[in-house]
Amino acid sequence: MLPSLQLPPLALSTRLGLAASIVLVGLMVWRFSAQQNAPRGGGAKMGGGMSRAKALWLLFTLLFWFFLCPLLALDPLCPSPWREALLWFAASMWARGLIELYMLYKTKSWRPRYGIAHDVLCLALLPAVAAWAGLPAALGAGWARMSAAVVAVAWCSLCVELLYAAWFNQLVAGKTTGDEGIWFADQESARFRRVNRVTALNNLWLYAFYAVVVAAAFGLLE
Repeated sequence: MLPSLQLPPLALSTRLGLAASIVLVGLMVWRFSAQQNAPRGGGAKMGGGMSRAKALWLLFTLLFWFFLCPLLALDPLCPSPWREALLWFAASMWARGLIELYMLYKTKSWRPRYGIAHDVLCLALLPAVAAWAGLPAALGAGWARMSAAVVAVAWCSLCVELLYAAWFNQLVAGKTTGDEGIWFADQESARFRRVNRVTALNNLWLYAFYAVVVAAAFGLLE
């Protein structure tokens, strides 16, 4: 069924951006997770160890939210209202990312409820922005349909992120601040086994969809 989508390749700049993000972000997340799991002074680094499932989840969110969404939105083949929805979503994620990094590493005051509040805001505004920009006219074929699917999966991934944040906050009893704060689910702790299994399962369908979009971007579904 996928070959019948007949999707032409996206612009060269979009394809180069996607390829560069996969390589650079992939290397960055691999190095970051390795550093988090490397013992230092008898324990893991600030924030704690990171499981393989959570490292892959982090990689997905960076590739999809921070790069695929804005790159697709800026491509000429992405129609309104999906362009407006994806641009707004990506801008809000970049702003959140910078604020979250500052609060994690500088003030050490990040709490899951801040991320949850942002997730809820995005869940409400992502479809609202699309509807405001003219939703009924954009339910066509080709990249209009694929762009709609990207928006839908972005919305679903926010639901997943919200679940993870609330679940993690409960598991660590809200201890995410200060020098001893826990930010990640590690590979060994029994309390994180279930959330790691659920994360691994969600990673399967999310990466499958991401792979389809990237394949389409490079003209492999044409």
